[in-house]
Amino acid sequence: MGAGRTKFHYKKGSRIGFVGSTGSGKSTTLDLMMSLLDPIKGTITVDGKSIDDQTKQAWQKNIVHVPQSIYLTDATIAENIAFGVPKDEIDEESVKAAAAKAQIAEFIESSSKGYNAIVGERGIRLSGGQRQRIGIARALYKQKATVLIFDEATSALDSRTEKAVMKCIDDLKLDLTIIIISHRLSTLSNCDVIIQLEQGKILLKESYKQFSEREKTKTTFVKNTYT
Repeated sequence: MGAGRTKFHYKKGSRIGFVGSTGSGKSTTLDLMMSLLDPIKGTITVDGKSIDDQTKQAWQKNIVHVPQSIYLTDATIAENIAFGVPKDEIDEESVKAAAAKAQIAEFIESSSKGYNAIVGERGIRLSGGQRQRIGIARALYKQKATVLIFDEATSALDSRTEKAVMKCIDDLKLDLTIIIISHRLSTLSNCDVIIQLEQGKILLKESYKQFSEREKTKTTFVKNTYT
């Protein structure tokens, strides 16, 4: 992948973490990767083929994006997890499996209506953490995806729940590429590589161990950024 002076490539099945301060280019990089933006310079390639107007739609079908703010419809929990799937085509077992991995199954199943409970407009009947976990379950339900992108997707979760969710994500099939943006250093612990961006450029690219050890020496940065 290339965009201006930001160039990197990754293999299928990689776990990649992105870090950087506000305005460093993380969101723009994700938008380029998802073909929501076209690069001004350079190209984005997948399996050696450039992503253009003819191949963009096919590429996007392989991607599931979990943002920090999850959009929920005024429908059942099952319908929101299987978002976009006709109600009569929803695989209930897959919905339950995805909910379990996202650490939301216990909450859902404690309700008398279970997966048929209505979440309310934009998920108003749920807490921020519950909405976030439904969004993660939605991503895990889409089993045909080859790339999962988590954009601050666990920021609303407490550390214990986040750890459990990340363990389930890490246990997903090895050929699934996972890209994570997070301000919590612990969220990135299972990444193969950490890429730090600054002003739209790659400042460094190294292993989690190297990155975390270096950050431990920068007490102020760690305290203010990775909380």
